[in-house]
Parts: sequence; C-alpha cells; structure tokens
Amino acid sequence: MTNQTELDARILDDVADALIYADRAGTILRWNGASTALFGFSASEALGQNLDLIIPEHLRAAHWKGFEAAINSGTMKLAGRPTLTRALHKDGRRLYIEMTFALVREAGGGVLGSVAMARDVTERVERERAARASAQTTSRGA
Repeated sequence: MTNQTELDARILDDVADALIYADRAGTILRWNGASTALFGFSASEALGQNLDLIIPEHLRAAHWKGFEAAINSGTMKLAGRPTLTRALHKDGRRLYIEMTFALVREAGGGVLGSVAMARDVTERVERERAARASAQTTSRGA
C-alpha cells in the first residue's frame, strides 16, 4: 500500500502544470515533470539551483523584491491570482507563462517558502498580439 507521502509526491509529479517549490532563499527544492517539460531543465539540473534559472535577467530585480517582501511579511499581493510573466527555457527561448503563487507555511505559521504553478501560454499570447497588430494595420488602412 502507498503511504500518504508517496501518494502526495505522485500527485505533484503527475499534474499538468509546472510546480516549483523554493525555500526562503529562493533555492528550488521541488520540480515536477511538467516543470521539466515547460522549462527544459531536468529535476537534477534544477534542484538546488536559484530561481534565477528560469527568470529573465531584466525581471530579476522585481521578482526578488516581491519574493522577499512576501517571505518577510507572510502575505502576497498575487496569491492565488494568475499572473502573466516571462520565463526562460533551457535553450534560451523566452516563454510567456501564466503563474499562480502561494506561501508554504510550517505548522506554527512561519513561512517556509513559496510554491508556484505555471503553464505555457506563449502560443496564445503571440496569437493575440498578431490579431491586435492585424486589426491596427487594417484600421489604419481604412
């Protein structure tokens, strides 16, 4: 019979969205199969690395400001709300991803780290941008 810890691990590994857990320092401690599919890094490549692994350089200062504020205050202004942002793939491509975030707490309420669920929305965003550009071109030509 499977114990609860093994079952929890299987569930997290099998969800369709990337799941990334980082401790208070921003070190990646959980990286599921969907994270590998989305970002291109295997679990062995990602575990123990800093979150900068998948954050584009131009977004890092803003990311760390928000991350540290959330960890220190115990509150997140983005908690549970899908947020569109950019991310880096192992091969250097920039992705559009939609992420949700939550703080992970110990039994006493102290913040242990942060968990993020992410999905690739690059195709949707590029399709929407192309449609807007086409509409603007058409309206200028009319």
